[in-house]
Amino acid sequence: MKFLVTGAAGFIGYHLARRLLDLGHTVVGLDNLNDYYSVALKKDRLKMLQDYDHFTFMKLDLVDKDALFTLFSTNHFTHVINMAAQAGVRYSLENPSAYIQSNIVGFANLLEACRHNKVQHLVYASSSSVYGLNTDMPFSVQSNVDHPISLYAASKKSNELMAHTYSYLYGLPCTGLRFFTVYGPWGRPDMAMFLFTKSILEDQPIQVFNHGRMKRDFTFIDDIVEGVVRTTLRQPEADPDWDGDRPSPASSVCPYRLYNIGNNTCVELLVYIEAIEKALGKKARMNFLPLQPGDVPATYANVDDLMRDVGFKPSTPVEKGVEAFVSWYKDYYNV
Repeated sequence: MKFLVTGAAGFIGYHLARRLLDLGHTVVGLDNLNDYYSVALKKDRLKMLQDYDHFTFMKLDLVDKDALFTLFSTNHFTHVINMAAQAGVRYSLENPSAYIQSNIVGFANLLEACRHNKVQHLVYASSSSVYGLNTDMPFSVQSNVDHPISLYAASKKSNELMAHTYSYLYGLPCTGLRFFTVYGPWGRPDMAMFLFTKSILEDQPIQVFNHGRMKRDFTFIDDIVEGVVRTTLRQPEADPDWDGDRPSPASSVCPYRLYNIGNNTCVELLVYIEAIEKALGKKARMNFLPLQPGDVPATYANVDDLMRDVGFKPSTPVEKGVEAFVSWYKDYYNV
């Protein structure tokens, strides 16, 4: 198989590309290397991938439609996995245009490229943030998600709708994956795991939002990658039981599927911080702050559909995952 992995220099994209390469597949990695966070970290991830003979990197932005179409015409991708996006809930309040361009215009270009080049399966990253104001937990892909509370979430919901349209009109098999609070080695510097570890080691106070009452379904990167690989290798088909009178949001009359990939565990933020403290052997100083605009107080994934279709359920305990991140952080930054 020949894969295009977009966002290959990013946190999840890097780990996914490496796993596919280890499985013997050919991978073209695409990334625009923007400066939303450390470009040096992105380049160090790429160095690890460039050790593989069957990996090629292309610096390219999905918004550049002509360059993207040229890439597709000179390669014969069997599978496309889209991990490229403008990330971050809070940043979407500051720079909404970045999300429109990358997450909507860029994704539309990718759909067009897949349609015209007979790609066998498009898999794309969605997000738990699409559940927005939903409070019926654990969050299920069978639930309606029409009330996002950030532009980031709205852009991810838009991707799901756009993918369904292309699946219905053109028969393009599409699978959307809603990720739940991903963490682990090589993680993003703007995520809590990274920020907390850095601040604690530097004797700086950490910002604890919602006065410590946040709950998250923290999901270790290896579990995310396993879920992505398994769903990618299972090409979706039309759901014979789909009923327009009682429409399931997670499937359709066309080759379209949605899955949650989460640890199926709701962990209090203070418990997560305790795990970091234990791994570091150092206590945190905490500044308790209100819930931030765009944030939801809790996430919790129902993964029944994932288990039913691909036989996998994420299960890495937070303590084990945190230890792996802290070990990588100390090694990478020579702490």
